[in-house]
Amino acid sequence: MTKEQKKYNRELNRLRIVVKHVNRRLKIFKILSDRYRNRQRRFGLRSNLIAGIYNHELAI
Repeated sequence: MTKEQKKYNRELNRLRIVVKHVNRRLKIFKILSDRYRNRQRRFGLRSNLIAGIYNHELAI
């Protein structure tokens, strides 16, 4: 691989690991890691609330 390709892969992996860490933190909430068994209309609302809680936690 060329130096440019290695640099691109390194930057891509840095972004990827951040996303993987966020997914791991969100899966702590069982609603996102297990099968959702409640009303489907409310899934979007509940997942947005969980994301809001996580974002608030990051801001502190």
